[in-house]
Amino acid sequence: MDMDLIVDVLMDTAKDTLTLLPFLFLTYVAMEALEHSTEGKAERVIRQAGTAGPAFGALLGAIPQCGFSAMAGTLYAGRLITAGTLVAVILSTSDELIPVFVAHGGHMEQLLWIIGAKVIIGMAVGFAADAVLRALHRTGDGHPHIRELCQRAHCHCGDVDEKRDAAEPGPSHVTAPHEHAHSHAQGRGQRLRHILYSALIHTVQVTVFIAIITFVCGLVIEGAGHDVIASALGAQPVLATMLASLVGLIPNCGASVLIAELYLEGTLAVGPMLAGLLVSGGMGLLVLFRTNYDMRQNVIIAAFVYAVGVVCGLLAGVIL
Repeated sequence: MDMDLIVDVLMDTAKDTLTLLPFLFLTYVAMEALEHSTEGKAERVIRQAGTAGPAFGALLGAIPQCGFSAMAGTLYAGRLITAGTLVAVILSTSDELIPVFVAHGGHMEQLLWIIGAKVIIGMAVGFAADAVLRALHRTGDGHPHIRELCQRAHCHCGDVDEKRDAAEPGPSHVTAPHEHAHSHAQGRGQRLRHILYSALIHTVQVTVFIAIITFVCGLVIEGAGHDVIASALGAQPVLATMLASLVGLIPNCGASVLIAELYLEGTLAVGPMLAGLLVSGGMGLLVLFRTNYDMRQNVIIAAFVYAVGVVCGLLAGVIL
């Protein structure tokens, strides 16, 4: 294989992966802080944000940064957001759409209707998914599962709680006020260090996984060649829509770039373009498969997102 191609893919992989680092780290810091916070707070956060989650998720996804979908995959794995919210973020994620349109001199009206359509579809599908899951009593137990993530990552997040409980004076032990304050300050400092350390461990583990998969997917896209992919997507409408959704599922920013470029060049029709961009949710699904323990659930969510992309693409092809 051409060494220049490998170097280009490596550079793109580094760029795509490094942009996710702050999003992943801040997400894990927030999750760890919530896990070590007052008992019951996490449950209240979930209950308060759950019903409106798809609306906020779809709006966040429209911001041109695939980091939000990675955050959503992580938060869902910890059961801090609903499945509908996760789906809304993935469907609305604009990823590299805006930069590609600007770079190629695309019409602003086209860009706005595509983003608007993704946001509206994301909200509608997200709310519908949550409503169906509630009706079927499949929304889970309503409790966060952050500790399970830590156990699978072997980051020993629970150690700080055990040490804190052991260090706190019991009823039979009386401490002077200044000793208690000093002990409490030490406990807060130790807890903060443990939260940051645990978040760093999680971030490194997920980032390495993302980098490997992104590099492999980049080689596949570049190895196959844009012309080959373009000819396949230029087939008859139904097949082109299904293939565009498959390309969109590739967890690589290059997928959304390719779909947007082919549309602006006139190679890709409206239906296949919308199908591919709806499914192209950045690293959200990739992070989900890395962090969520229920693989059957991950496959169902990915298949559902794919099906939504195909159906919406076919409808757009008929209407537009």
